Amino acid sequence: MAMFFREDPYSNQNPTRFDRYRQILEHNYKSFFVAGFITILAFLPFMIGLFFAFASKSLLVMFLSSIIGGLIAGPALYGIYDLIFRSLRDMQTNWFSNYRKAIKNNWKDSLLPGVISCLFIGIFSFIFMLFWWTGIVPSAGTIFILTLSLIITFMLLSVYFPQLVLFEQSNSIRLKNCVLFCIKYFWSTLRTAILKIVYLLIIFLFLPWSAFLLPVLGIWFILFLSNFLLYDNLKQAFKIEH
Repeated sequence: MAMFFREDPYSNQNPTRFDRYRQILEHNYKSFFVAGFITILAFLPFMIGLFFAFASKSLLVMFLSSIIGGLIAGPALYGIYDLIFRSLRDMQTNWFSNYRKAIKNNWKDSLLPGVISCLFIGIFSFIFMLFWWTGIVPSAGTIFILTLSLIITFMLLSVYFPQLVLFEQSNSIRLKNCVLFCIKYFWSTLRTAILKIVYLLIIFLFLPWSAFLLPVLGIWFILFLSNFLLYDNLKQAFKIEH
């Protein structure tokens, strides 16, 4: 029984895009759920630290919680990305063994991206809260700059993490590839970035009620959906399955 769809038979030969989406979910939702729950636990120190940063209105606490939390969350984030891309490539093996091996062998490479991701979320969340605390309505220019920065960062990260788990490269090459990819596949990466932003906004704006969804959908669903939508472009650009 699939998690989101009744497990109807469909042709494995030339499946539609939606059938392919269903197929991957039906085969992997249990592993996605477990890995997603582990990732949520790994992000807990960061989220708790961010809560105290908001409560104390302390920028220093926010930076410390983002750095420390990112060091913890980075390996888990690497692990779930590795799992998702193994699933997209139909590498049907012992998922938990590969998941642990990916984290064990690459945890050092995941530390800096984890810190950057948490700093990115922490800074933008703190800016939003500053407007809330002060009651100042940001100008149209400020909103435009913040929104543009948010979108560009999410676009770059959407390409950075797949490279991190798929290839051994220097950070400079990854960043160069991110820029070139975002230019060539602008609309696809823009769509992916907006999808992630909307998802995070829904979680943030509907707290604490949205917190009940985190153990179920958590971070795995939005990562799977966004990478699924971007996968054909990634496969074409990086020759993933060659």
